[in-house]
Amino acid sequence: MKRGFSLKGLSLTLVIVFLIWFSSFDSCNARRGKHWRQNRAASSSLSKKKAKNNGGHGSKSHGGSKSPSPAPAPPKKGHTDSDSTVFNVIDFGAKGDGATDDTKAFQAAWAAACKVEASTMMVPSKFKFFVGPISFSGPYCQQNIVFQLDGTIIAPSNTKAWGSGLYQWLEFTKLRGITIQGSGIIEGQGSGWWSHAESEDPAKGWKDWDLGDPARVELSSNMPSIKPTALRFYGSLDVTVKGITIQNSPQCHLKFDNCQAVEVFNVTISSPGDSLNTDGIHLQNSRDVSIHNSNLACGDDCVSIQTGCANVYIHNVNCGPGHGISIGGLGKDNTKACVSNITVRDVMMHNTMNGVRIKTWQGGSGSVQGIQFSNIQVSEVQVPIIIDQFYCDRSTCKNQSSAVALSGISYERIKGTYTVKPVHLACSDNLPCTDVTLTNIDLTPMQERYHLYEPFCWQSFGELRTPTVPPINCLQMGKPLSNRIQSSLDSC
Repeated sequence: MKRGFSLKGLSLTLVIVFLIWFSSFDSCNARRGKHWRQNRAASSSLSKKKAKNNGGHGSKSHGGSKSPSPAPAPPKKGHTDSDSTVFNVIDFGAKGDGATDDTKAFQAAWAAACKVEASTMMVPSKFKFFVGPISFSGPYCQQNIVFQLDGTIIAPSNTKAWGSGLYQWLEFTKLRGITIQGSGIIEGQGSGWWSHAESEDPAKGWKDWDLGDPARVELSSNMPSIKPTALRFYGSLDVTVKGITIQNSPQCHLKFDNCQAVEVFNVTISSPGDSLNTDGIHLQNSRDVSIHNSNLACGDDCVSIQTGCANVYIHNVNCGPGHGISIGGLGKDNTKACVSNITVRDVMMHNTMNGVRIKTWQGGSGSVQGIQFSNIQVSEVQVPIIIDQFYCDRSTCKNQSSAVALSGISYERIKGTYTVKPVHLACSDNLPCTDVTLTNIDLTPMQERYHLYEPFCWQSFGELRTPTVPPINCLQMGKPLSNRIQSSLDSC
């Protein structure tokens, strides 16, 4: 009896021990599963980061191992998370009240965005940011940064912010793959800089409001004599500007200098017609540029193309008020200028001083070639077609024999109304314009409110491929008999 009791008690004890051990094993497995779920949640919250040692906590849970730390709280967007790609200026201290100086916040946001490839610097809507002169600089920034502009950036209107004068307000330099986009506004508050002057009678040499140095003017206010460009890009590759509005710049609204692969579209530029030297878009030493589907209204050239530009394509643009679309002035102070392969087409111009224009100074060298102006609709434009190789922005300029060589210039389907003169082709005495072609030109005067002039040509040679309205009989057919052989100074 006693032995049977002992065996029965031993069996019962073993069963109890087994049940306790099995329960403990299940509990461990359950805890390990909980830790795996925590790790997966943490991994998901940290974007592309993988949680380290996913099963490690579970394997150590036997014997009462330490529970894993909870997943970290998400950082503020664009501020502390090194993997974030969005950097909102508000998170860097910008107030956006239109009065507080937010320059330092913009600098800090850019410094953070600069370190991350394909990042976005966010300027949010419904805010007005007061920002002083600032440079968003490379060359050590990562590629393909987006400057998302949905709010409004306002320039200082007091003299203190500009010191003795600066040539630009917002500048982007030495970047690869930079995009400025959005529905926002760059407000230049330029009225304090504008000096008002009257244009001279077009019959006396076709001078306009340009000054010798358009950045230096005599101001009636206390602003510095050097006028800043609102938005400038320098030394950058793959530049895109789309959707934004730039208005009331002290000088040029949008400038590209030494840039390549540039696209500007769905952009609005706006300043009054009497705002002196406020070019819409200014190109210099830039190649492979496309400007399209934009509205440009300003006090100077809607688009200005300067030396060093090639492969520029402008189309589907509205221009006016302003001075039209110009190549030049080129060759100032006996300099060499090179411009080639420029196409301007499908453009509407209303109430502009000029239509499509090429202007060069006497004494220059180099060449302009491969230019096409096509399907230009003009309305109340003073002079729709201009070549002026005697460009002078002063009362008198020295007569010089050397000139920038102009050749291969095509005008086709230029139609609409003019108020002063339909065509003005004034080419160099020593180096006439060659291969100038006119096709389907139909320009009629407005009502006799102005004294109107006949088409004018001087040393311009080429071909009338169709009859023109009015007849442009002054264009000389073929090539000049005494055409000077192009020298090394003319070649580009």
